[in-house]
Amino acid sequence: MTHIYYICTRARGHAAAQRLRRWLYALAVCLLPLAASAQLGEPRSSFKYGVGGGVVLNNIGFSPSIKQKMHVGPSLGIVVRIDSEMYFKTLCALQAELNLTQLGWTEDILNSQTQPLPDKYSRHLYYLQMPFLAHLAWGKESNGLAGFLNLGPQIGFLLGEGSSKSSTWTLNAEGNPDRPNNRYAQYDMEAENRFDYGIMGGVGLEWHNRLGHFSLEGRYYYGLADIFGNSKKDVFARSNNGTISIRLSYLMGK
Repeated sequence: MTHIYYICTRARGHAAAQRLRRWLYALAVCLLPLAASAQLGEPRSSFKYGVGGGVVLNNIGFSPSIKQKMHVGPSLGIVVRIDSEMYFKTLCALQAELNLTQLGWTEDILNSQTQPLPDKYSRHLYYLQMPFLAHLAWGKESNGLAGFLNLGPQIGFLLGEGSSKSSTWTLNAEGNPDRPNNRYAQYDMEAENRFDYGIMGGVGLEWHNRLGHFSLEGRYYYGLADIFGNSKKDVFARSNNGTISIRLSYLMGK
């Protein structure tokens, strides 16, 4: 614990230290059920693998804030799961994924008088994401329906980015985009931090039958890293990802 506290206090700024502490605590919470089941549960040794994908709705937690709509993008990847223990009526497993996901933000653009404009702007961020999840399930292990909870950390790497904007682009008298509080620097800024990390949680239903395992899940991801610099001299103090996703998966195996 002394080493963890030292790392946290050495992190850049108080906010960064708080985020790192939350990440470490959440990781410990995710692993506690598996640690308990390893000591007390009935062993399981099944291995499942398959594919998953869906739609993700993302925004960026800018501070100072920027008015946004949800940015909608796809996600697709591979899934592996190892069932380890049955702890009372809870099936405990470890699940890992490798996903290609489009995140970003879409602005709801107003002018300096906070009136709606026809201008449109979206930034697209293309990530390779790797969730490492504690998978806890209740219900049928085979030939039936089970509910489940996924919880754990996720890391991501920004592979590239792009943007799209409308041909209509309203300027003020100085020739700059007409925006509330003159906040338009984000249009010319490239993502500075390519490494992303945070906490993911999801709930869903899984149907087991002779053809395999079919699941429907809703997830929320809270990013602890900022895509832009967050020092006092930078434009934004915070710029983290916040993602809601709906995901379908198909797994094979026992």
